[in-house]
Amino acid sequence: MKQTRIREVRAFYLRGGGADYHDQAGDHWIDDHIATPMAKYPAYRASRRSFGLNVLGTLVVEIEADNGMVGFGVATGGEPAAWIVERHLARFLVGADAANIELIWDQMYLSTLFYGRKGLVLNAISCVDLALWDLLGKLRQEPVYHLLGGPVRDELVFYATGSRPDLAKGLGFIGGKLPLQHCPAEGEEGLKQNLAKLAEMRERVGENFWLMFDCWMSLDLNYAVRLAHAASEWKLKWMEEALPPDDYWGYAELRRKAPPGMLITTGEHEATRWGFRMLLEMECADIIQPDVNWCGGITEMIKISALADARGVLVVPHGSSVYSYHFTITRHNSPFSEFLMMAPKADKVVPMFTPLLLDEPVPQNGRLKLPDTPGFGVRLNPECALTRIRKE
Repeated sequence: MKQTRIREVRAFYLRGGGADYHDQAGDHWIDDHIATPMAKYPAYRASRRSFGLNVLGTLVVEIEADNGMVGFGVATGGEPAAWIVERHLARFLVGADAANIELIWDQMYLSTLFYGRKGLVLNAISCVDLALWDLLGKLRQEPVYHLLGGPVRDELVFYATGSRPDLAKGLGFIGGKLPLQHCPAEGEEGLKQNLAKLAEMRERVGENFWLMFDCWMSLDLNYAVRLAHAASEWKLKWMEEALPPDDYWGYAELRRKAPPGMLITTGEHEATRWGFRMLLEMECADIIQPDVNWCGGITEMIKISALADARGVLVVPHGSSVYSYHFTITRHNSPFSEFLMMAPKADKVVPMFTPLLLDEPVPQNGRLKLPDTPGFGVRLNPECALTRIRKE
């Protein structure tokens, strides 16, 4: 491929679904009394929107090459992340060789260390990185998974995250991950209700269907250990993100105290190879779950996955639709994938980043064969109103 320079970088934000799938209106399972770190305050217990989970919205980054080809990526981060892209990160892209993704990533990361390292800045870097991989795939007329070494399996196999694992089983998924609803501040009655929900779902799905709890950073170590041992009666496969993401010591202790056969998983809100190195070296998790839209993009996922593979730890990315699909299809230590049930009642399969992406693939009977469309194989929906952040 001849050298292709980047002509322009454009950053937009969007409200209402898309990559910020928590930005939902009305009655939706994803916002219905789910345990969170803020649930210890009764005023913020019933709805995650009440404490601002949906305030950011979606970030969209377009990168245009000097031949007119455009690659794009999406992530959470909305308007503030778009500002970071346009006002800071664009200087490392405009005029650069579009194939120099590793160099561009390093410059973006090092230049933002003084206010970045994780969170919003890594969301912005991730989005730029995904746009670069999409552009490179289009320039070379190959899907991104070919650029990453090619598929190691014929199809992806999925478990479903949502409020109705029993319905997910009927749709062909291998397992169902329930949002934990009641936090430690709700006492013994809340604990009983958590276990009752698990028992109900085990009765509905039978013995061999996977069931997991997504605890979304809401527990303390003592409660998490109690819940894990009590839940083992109903063959809970794993407990996910039980503690705050910076409590590496707590995760290591939880994993040591977990019942035999129950997996401890985390990493959704971790970022970069250095954050995951802590999780891995301290033996915090049996499965790590980086989100490719948040952890640093495909470029950083390669490094994170290699660290995990060397330690025999599985990598099952959190959500992130086509961006994780193109990665996991190329990795031996990513044997299955997550699918977020974005239908309000978790009763049918709809595209995860709806309404933002066109041609977004979805599992059929819990499985998916990726097309060989160049880049990530998706298009932006022209009916979605994108607002651009412009340079001063």
